[in-house]
Amino acid sequence: MTWLIALPVMLPILAAGASLGLSRHGRAQRLLTVLVLTGVFVDAALLLVAVDRDGRAEVAFGGWAPTLGITLAADLLSALFLAVSALVALAVLIFAIGQGTPDRAGTGIVPFHPAYLLLVAGIALAFLSGDLFNLFVAFEVMLASSYVLITLNAGATRVRAGMTYTMTSLMSSLLFLTAIALIYAATGTVNLGELAERTAELDAGVRSALGAFLLVVFAIKAAVVPLHFWLPDGYPTAPAPITAVFAALLTKVGVYAMLRTQTQLFPRDDTWSLVAGAAVLTMLVGILGAIAQDDINRLLSFALVSHIGFMLMGIALFDAEGFTGTILYIIHHIVVQAGLFLVTGLVVSRTGTAALHRLESQDPPGPGPAPGVQENEGTPPVVTALFLLPALSMAGIPPFSGFIAKFALLRAAVSDGGTAAWLMSAAALVTSLLTLYAMIRVWRAVSAPVIAPAGRPSLTLGATAGIVLVGLAIAAGAGPLADLSERAAHDLLAR
Repeated sequence: MTWLIALPVMLPILAAGASLGLSRHGRAQRLLTVLVLTGVFVDAALLLVAVDRDGRAEVAFGGWAPTLGITLAADLLSALFLAVSALVALAVLIFAIGQGTPDRAGTGIVPFHPAYLLLVAGIALAFLSGDLFNLFVAFEVMLASSYVLITLNAGATRVRAGMTYTMTSLMSSLLFLTAIALIYAATGTVNLGELAERTAELDAGVRSALGAFLLVVFAIKAAVVPLHFWLPDGYPTAPAPITAVFAALLTKVGVYAMLRTQTQLFPRDDTWSLVAGAAVLTMLVGILGAIAQDDINRLLSFALVSHIGFMLMGIALFDAEGFTGTILYIIHHIVVQAGLFLVTGLVVSRTGTAALHRLESQDPPGPGPAPGVQENEGTPPVVTALFLLPALSMAGIPPFSGFIAKFALLRAAVSDGGTAAWLMSAAALVTSLLTLYAMIRVWRAVSAPVIAPAGRPSLTLGATAGIVLVGLAIAAGAGPLADLSERAAHDLLAR
């Protein structure tokens, strides 16, 4: 499995260099990126099958010992997240090509494709890293590439938002690097496998302090309240496909890192009250912020913050059932969040606005239909249906994937039976109802005008429909997926 583990990181990095050489040949550049991300997805799927069959695997580059060398490792959790992330990244890329986003650089050099490939490489490296320092490197690769993407063809507003995003990320990276130094000073290693043994030998106070340090680092990257302030201002300003991939994947990498490090390095035997409180606060503050918004992108960004709280809920319970629910919720949310932002991109490309009050007026400012695109007044717009399905899933309406993931979390909380578990359950139910209200507001607004997407409709609509169908497939395959998630959760507890 050596090549299966290495290729998701190495292939996009090598292709990013080649893509720079093809920057004046747009068609070849686009073809290269699509082929590489297709290869990454196929590799991730094969890796998931191999890990499920043969168990955890790792590769040490150059033959160096794990303490000194670069180690990549794959288990059910990392392989599962990698496969879903690669599929979503590919679909968003196709949407971006169809919308023409990569072709609007204003110069002869188009940096979108190299930056996008490096972003995927950073995400893959984060999921497959076998030590803390390489996890740090993964976040820095994601930061560098995401700053290029968020400021592509940017005006003053997007540059300001990009600077807020970058400065916050740099601060969390500085804290992460400090935490790594402290952990190395205390244990003599940054390898996750060795740390699982050595952190158990530390003084309880030192171990708690190091665990809290890492918790704050990844809470910033995952946009946990009250450390979420950068996300609602940063994400909505970017073009639709860039916002979609950021919202779908980057915060989930932060949650993954939190899940991985806390279970492997700082295990617990009871419910984590601190994280339970953060989960309740994140759910309620996020969704209250969402229903106060008039802009769809800002509404979805606050909803994204809110639903990070559901993922924290399983981590707070700190048992196999809770982790199973968190894993299911992350998979569901990656797909659904990407779908919602892509549909919003379709709406904005046709109407020229993301403001709810303008859409509801049925007289939004914006261009007419794109050349060759005819408005269909006799049938309901397909975009309305494409929004409604992931919106219902986000709200937790059965039989969609959101309901299945929330049910798993609520069942885990009931099994726990503690006060913190009941408080999180109550917050989850309130948040689900308010999410439904927010999604209905948006659905009514996007249903008002007749939508006919601009750009290359076959690609943008096809990519969006593909994401929505993947969300439906998650619900249809809930049984096998829940089984994989449960076994991944038990692997986490086995350390």
